Amino acid sequence: MPNKPERPCRITLGDDGPLLVEGPIEITGPDGSVAVSDRFVVAVCMCRRSRMYPWCDTSHRRRARPGERHDTAD
Repeated sequence: MPNKPERPCRITLGDDGPLLVEGPIEITGPDGSVAVSDRFVVAVCMCRRSRMYPWCDTSHRRRARPGERHDTAD
C-alpha cells in the first residue's frame, strides 16, 4: 500500500496510549504477518496488551504499569 506523495502520512503520539495513524494502513509484523485497516484513523497498540494486536483495544487503560500504585490514602 504505497503512500501518496502529495500528502505525508500523519502519526499522532500519545502519552500513555496508542499511536494514531491516518489510514488506510498496512502493518508488517516481525514474523512477516500483515495486518491491514482501511479506516480513516487507526489506533496502533504500543503496550502489546491488546487482544486485537496490532490494533489497540484500550487494554492499556485497565492495567497498571509496573511500579504504579492505585491505593488511596485514608
